[in-house]
Amino acid sequence: MAIIRNEALHKQVAAAMRQAIATGEWPPGTQLPTETDLAQTYGVSRPTVRLAVAALRSEGQLDVKQGRGTFVRPTVHGPSGAMERTITLRAGAYETPTDTWFGHGEEPTVYRTRTDLTASLLLNLEEGEAAFACDRLITDPSGDGRALHRLLLPMERITGTPLAQEPGVTPAEAYATLAAAGHDVAWRDRVSARIPQPDEREALRLSEAAVLLVIHRVTYDRPSGLPLILEETRLGAETTAVTYGIEAAKPKRASRAAKTAS
Repeated sequence: MAIIRNEALHKQVAAAMRQAIATGEWPPGTQLPTETDLAQTYGVSRPTVRLAVAALRSEGQLDVKQGRGTFVRPTVHGPSGAMERTITLRAGAYETPTDTWFGHGEEPTVYRTRTDLTASLLLNLEEGEAAFACDRLITDPSGDGRALHRLLLPMERITGTPLAQEPGVTPAEAYATLAAAGHDVAWRDRVSARIPQPDEREALRLSEAAVLLVIHRVTYDRPSGLPLILEETRLGAETTAVTYGIEAAKPKRASRAAKTAS
């Protein structure tokens, strides 16, 4: 490797290693040589090699497997699956394109909890309100998509409905229960992104360079605007895309009081 002046040495090593991956010298799945061997190959110190490897890990090109070594990751060409966020009402039952995801993966874990700051703001509740949570790892039966899903049912909003006795339901079942209780249900989604935690990365099989998409869906009562329940879906942006059906909304009518004031 020819040394270039005024450029950090570890960046030059990373560029050479990146070239070895791109040209197929190190195909996907290949285990890299040891730090000592790489240091000898590039004529640098082991700490310099360590920095170069860290740079390629952060790009998602390398995976470090504890006790086994460092490997070239398979090339990720973008999301291989899609999670559709549409909802359909058919014969009195609600359906979502991801209903089949809830029949695959792990059994749900249901427990009592308290609303955190995020949930409280989205549900218009005081922080620390009693709630049921239903956690699931759901998977796409037709592909490699995986997602962590949490259904949060605040006691204040579900008391008097079957959800208070049977909180381990799917979202579509929760919608139907709320509608049967007299609510004209509607939904709004908020999508954000962040770096995944180690346990999220492991559960969703994400690379160290992956970005986590976090979707919060609030189901609310349309006439009053009262938030009823909250869903949180976490998935890797490198494996699963999120798609929405868009319809033109009718303009809101101005209230009679507003017309009088004007």
